[in-house]
Amino acid sequence: MRNVADLPLHGGHVPHWLAQRMRKLTRLVLIMAVDEYGTRGLLERLSDPVWFQAFNNVIGMDWDSSGSTTVTAGMIKDALWKEELGIKAAGGKGKASRKTPEELLRIADLYELDPEPYVRTSRLVAKVDTVALQTGYQLYHHVFFLDEEGNWAVIQQGMNERERMARRFHWFDAETFTLDPHKAIAGIKRELALNTVAGEAREYQNTLLDVVQESPVKIERELESIRAIAKGYRPLVYYKPREPWEKDVLKRYESLGRFELNRKALEYARELSVNNYEEFLLLKGLGPSTLRALSLVLELVYDVHPSWKDPVTHPPDPFKFTYAVGGKDRVPFPIDKPAYDELISFLEELVSRHLEEKALVRNVTKITKNWKFPEDEKRPT
Repeated sequence: MRNVADLPLHGGHVPHWLAQRMRKLTRLVLIMAVDEYGTRGLLERLSDPVWFQAFNNVIGMDWDSSGSTTVTAGMIKDALWKEELGIKAAGGKGKASRKTPEELLRIADLYELDPEPYVRTSRLVAKVDTVALQTGYQLYHHVFFLDEEGNWAVIQQGMNERERMARRFHWFDAETFTLDPHKAIAGIKRELALNTVAGEAREYQNTLLDVVQESPVKIERELESIRAIAKGYRPLVYYKPREPWEKDVLKRYESLGRFELNRKALEYARELSVNNYEEFLLLKGLGPSTLRALSLVLELVYDVHPSWKDPVTHPPDPFKFTYAVGGKDRVPFPIDKPAYDELISFLEELVSRHLEEKALVRNVTKITKNWKFPEDEKRPT
């Protein structure tokens, strides 16, 4: 039995009767969490894949679907905009994700913050998870949480349509965006991933910044020479490998897709004299294909390597939280409407009393902390 939800792509929608209840319970959990931990504490928990998945399970969403990200994050965003808890959210799924910058401007204005650092951060984390870290997943969901003190968290998700799987990326108040920057990544761990933001990739990043200061024509020539050798003949110009050709190196890159250089992006990098990897990633026109091409040149010409380790984490299993009210797709059992309504009623009473009975809730958690669910009831939805 796997330790984490694998996040297969699921279609369909949440029925209206369930969505109404999910919105109510989401609101109540957020109010209680902010009261207990503050806005920063809530952000820390949202950026924890175990806590986020447990939240998803408690409100009755599928425990193992791509919707556990998109639906749950959407419910949280809606609740935060309706309540004054000192924290708001921007972005969402598909077209909604492209509204993130303008929504961040609204939030920053509301909390009297400078919006520019957060708009830049939103762009940068998206570039990291599409360009700097390549695992075959295309981003389609991006939610940015920002509190009144300037703390932030990001939850974004990518899909691999060929494998019908999703992957969720969690960020929280990152001090660096280029060396092991994620709080966590949830999904299936792959054997290989082009990871240029791993802790051991510092030399790779520095060398790449040096190389992009050269003429794009020179870089293109090196790439064409590599391609020629890969096809089985040695060109007359320029590239002379230090080691015998290793086919597995090319296979690693080809498994990720094409590698084509965007000359305009390289010319732009040269003109701006970018001096750090963050600035490089934010270059207009820099996409996965260009970085793959540059990485191939660095690995085979300059003997400088990116990391090929997939940074997916394997947290503890939060499946037991599905037993709160059941699951949308009847796992571990169909949604128990009376129990759901009773839970909402109880928590509404708790909140209305300004959480005077929090001690009761803490006692309940002591009872459930070490409870183990029956393994045979954990099945794909």
